[in-house]
Amino acid sequence: MHNPIAVVGGAGRLGTLVSRRLTEQGRRVRVVSRTPHRGRLPLGVELQRADVRYADTLAPALRDCAAIVFTVEPGTANSGPDSPETTMYDGVRNVLAAATEHGGRPRVVLISQIFVTRREHPMNAYGRLLDWRLRGEDAVRASGLPYTVIRPGWLTDDAFAGTRVRLEQDDRGDGWVSRAAVAEACVQALGTSGATGKTFELYNEPGEAPTDWSPLFRRLTSDRVLAWSGHA
Repeated sequence: MHNPIAVVGGAGRLGTLVSRRLTEQGRRVRVVSRTPHRGRLPLGVELQRADVRYADTLAPALRDCAAIVFTVEPGTANSGPDSPETTMYDGVRNVLAAATEHGGRPRVVLISQIFVTRREHPMNAYGRLLDWRLRGEDAVRASGLPYTVIRPGWLTDDAFAGTRVRLEQDDRGDGWVSRAAVAEACVQALGTSGATGKTFELYNEPGEAPTDWSPLFRRLTSDRVLAWSGHA
């Protein structure tokens, strides 16, 4: 049997959608969550209880995974287990370490957000949310693993902004995007080589949803290679 795709945070609102789309494609899915029985998960997924904040819980959950989709919600406390530092920075590094502990090289898709490069934005007052998300991104970019970083716009549960997707770079835009579109971007990035090594923002706009994401990914510029130390 083919190796599973681990959806970390897979019992959350976005993670459940990612798990469902992957299952619809016939992929083997392993939901990794603090509360793996929460939510409306599709039948047939594997459930693994683990917490990105505690490294020793992750190795069994991520063993032999072909790919990882990181969909963890960040928390907004200034410090402690529900802070962005613990979830979006330490949590990302813990996942990367556990996934590569025995020589594995999984494909990684990280869900971040827009505005991570805008330190002056009011959102950064919540536990330095933007700073820590960006440092989590940098940890993925410096990992040496094949990856895609997706920065969704403001998340919504419906498609009121449209179903066509717009991919941008440089973190200068703004807009809304449905969780369904973000989930589809994750699935498409996993299956498209042109998405590897790239970071992009994702928005919805009026129009039809794409049937082929490959041209959208090809138009993106690859990230520069980071020599990242992990220091503040």
